[in-house]
Amino acid sequence: MGQNTTPSNPNALPENAYRELKPGEEYRPVMPADSRPKEVTPYSVVFGVLMAIVFSAAAAYLGLRVGQVFEAAIPIAIIAVGVGNLSGRKNMLGQNVIIQSIGSTSGSIVAGAIFTLPALYILGLEARFYQIFLASLLGGALGILLLIPFRRYFVKEMHGKYPFPEATATTEVLVSGSEKGSQTKLLAVSGLIGGLYDFVIGTFGWWTETVSTRVAEWGTLLADKTKLVFKVNTGAAVLGLGYIIGLKYAAVICAGSFTVWFVLIPFISHFAPGQTIAVGEGVTALLSDMTPEEIFRHYARHIGIGGIAMAGLIGIIRSSRIIKQAASLAVHELRNGKNAEAATERTQRDLSMRFILSGIIAILFTTFLFFQFGVLDNLLLSVIALLTVFVISFLFTTVAANAIAIVGNNPVSGMTLMTLILSSLVLVSAGLSGTGGMTAAMIIGGVVCTALSMAGAFVTDLKIGYWLGTTPARQEGWKFLGTAISAATVAGVIMILNKTYGFVGENALVAPQANAMAAVIKPLMEGGSTPWMLYFAGAALALILTMIGVPALAFALGMFIPLELNTPLLIGGLISWFVAGRSRDEARNKARRDRGTLIASGFIAGGALMGVVSALLKYFGVEWFAENWNATTGAEALGIVMYLALIGYFIWDSLRAKQD
Repeated sequence: MGQNTTPSNPNALPENAYRELKPGEEYRPVMPADSRPKEVTPYSVVFGVLMAIVFSAAAAYLGLRVGQVFEAAIPIAIIAVGVGNLSGRKNMLGQNVIIQSIGSTSGSIVAGAIFTLPALYILGLEARFYQIFLASLLGGALGILLLIPFRRYFVKEMHGKYPFPEATATTEVLVSGSEKGSQTKLLAVSGLIGGLYDFVIGTFGWWTETVSTRVAEWGTLLADKTKLVFKVNTGAAVLGLGYIIGLKYAAVICAGSFTVWFVLIPFISHFAPGQTIAVGEGVTALLSDMTPEEIFRHYARHIGIGGIAMAGLIGIIRSSRIIKQAASLAVHELRNGKNAEAATERTQRDLSMRFILSGIIAILFTTFLFFQFGVLDNLLLSVIALLTVFVISFLFTTVAANAIAIVGNNPVSGMTLMTLILSSLVLVSAGLSGTGGMTAAMIIGGVVCTALSMAGAFVTDLKIGYWLGTTPARQEGWKFLGTAISAATVAGVIMILNKTYGFVGENALVAPQANAMAAVIKPLMEGGSTPWMLYFAGAALALILTMIGVPALAFALGMFIPLELNTPLLIGGLISWFVAGRSRDEARNKARRDRGTLIASGFIAGGALMGVVSALLKYFGVEWFAENWNATTGAEALGIVMYLALIGYFIWDSLRAKQD
């Protein structure tokens, strides 16, 4: 029998939950495989469905307003734990996992839908309820089914090798709800501090969310003349993410970001005086007249998209062994049927491979009917659209899961952009263009975007279940219900918001991703240029990075994600390195590292929950934001002071850890 460290508290996570296992050691979850925990009950299902409806509506509004979709798993976990404790319910750990698993489909379905489908309205095209609903439902279901065969690899075989920041924070919240003691108190205190800190930023604007070198006169001059600028997001939640990700991956991510912002953008702008025409689709300004942010958006970010695409293809080649394992498992299960399922312990039991294969076939057939009778009305084009959806979704499922496992951020908009470009080229080659082509390409993009968004988010659920010891098959089966509920809610909300606010014109919802998709698709369908050279440069860079042993996906993610969201990851990683290596006593270092993980989880949980509160206040028209003050250098200077104070508290409290 393998080694395992059993915690003194039966509800606490084992000592080896977050680290790599030693030879012969195995991980035993909080709820052991031979136990029979309460998981799927009328209470957990109804509560999960309610959370899916509420958070789908809130996330859709916020995403279309500001372009950010908050992660729903953490606030739902907090609410589930709180309601369970207040009502005096017992044995809630397994039920709370099901509640957050059903409810958290809201975030992934919303991201897939609002990043693409509002572009139909922006382009002046017709978008019916059933089109938005089916694109979200079919994409979400496909993402679930495609990820399940890779569950064992990501959550078990790679145990301790990926940081899983979102899953870590959610797991700490769920565990804290089933135990009493100092850890629960620490998580609550840090959650309160992080939540209030982020709430003040988002609701009152007393200090700026992002600080940059432009706060000083020399920084403004540097940005204008050389296009050099340094920016940091001062939020507590992002700082907590950086701590959990750790210095190793944070350094690689920031290396990609620094390459873009401190090498490529200044280098490109150096030759700006010689530019006499605007280059790029939809670009009207010369490079010399652009800010560093505009150069990043119009040029440098495309290199990151190319890098993500190539890193994904490299990942597929490297994971061929896993794909073969999944295929052999499918054959084995199909031959042995119930005998193979009975031999698998409860905590490793997935939906049967027969169900998965049948489900994929059923989803693809339904998608074909949807394309044929609901979108294209052309047999050949429907087959092409179906193949595009399946191939791209299959290839990039592992990319989405990898990205979430590493950094907690899914580059779904970048992968969807590539999907739109490729599908548009294929459809145009097949003879479809104009408004019909734009409608078809956007709906194809919506299905793929939702599939990849779901695959990335679902691996978080499955990792939570692995740590705690729930039954994977139950998480997987009930995820479909959450998907259907969220898809219907999002479709209704998008149509209501379009009639109420609109996505074009004065006082319209911003919908930044959908506007970007619309800007890309229009020239492709009506004739225009695509930045192939920039995509190729990113792909070549990913190959070179792979050759020298640098994680290409993490590096490319850094190139794609804005600078201000990457630098806090490095700061959080540095805090982790500092508090875990300051003493010569390894036991003391471990205690400090673990205490820091709890504090970071509290920051993430508090920030996510208060993000929902801020969104609801905005939804109901509560405007407490001090816009005039927030735009001043004084607010930015105060932001620096408050951020340093937050970092100081983080380090001080982590170093207070005592050895067990």
